[in-house]
Amino acid sequence: MSDDAAPWLIVGLGNPGAEYAGNRHNIGFMVVDLLAERMRGKFKAHKSRAQVVEGRMGPPGPANRRVVLAKPMSFMNLSGGPVTALRDFYKVPVDRIVAVHDELDIDYPTLRLKLGGGDNGHNGLKSMTKSMGPEYHRVRCGIGRPPGRMQVADFVLKDFSSTERKELDWFVDRAADSVECLIAEGLERAQSAYNS
Repeated sequence: MSDDAAPWLIVGLGNPGAEYAGNRHNIGFMVVDLLAERMRGKFKAHKSRAQVVEGRMGPPGPANRRVVLAKPMSFMNLSGGPVTALRDFYKVPVDRIVAVHDELDIDYPTLRLKLGGGDNGHNGLKSMTKSMGPEYHRVRCGIGRPPGRMQVADFVLKDFSSTERKELDWFVDRAADSVECLIAEGLERAQSAYNS
């Protein structure tokens, strides 16, 4: 069971660099950017090869939690290294780690939260699971499947379409809300409020 003094580590998965910023694969970065904005924090470089914001999240009182927001700067398929380094540095139990990521098998713009499970071919999750096992939380942001014969790699590394962008702010906002709910009220409450 988690040590109550330990912070939560919320990891947005994505690829560093301006050319990837609007990609479907970078929705995890978008969500932690919004959480940082809500906490009035600025990302700073950390020796773990990630950018981090430290702060508190949640309502005043016992549900107010210490959190570390992180964006690995290692490219998606190597996310496990920086996340493991952050876990060790901040002494975070694995069940207090939340990965926010894009999910092909869920329609856009649908959210699903869960604890543990497989990686579903997602290279960021694959790397994290290889480094520390599968028992971390996931906030799965549905992006749907590529149209026609488009390759998965091409699809996830493309920006959201103009139609999708109409709902993107709402979707990122809702995903950020779900992270706050998960941390303040627990997984079951967050699933019943946000899983659709």
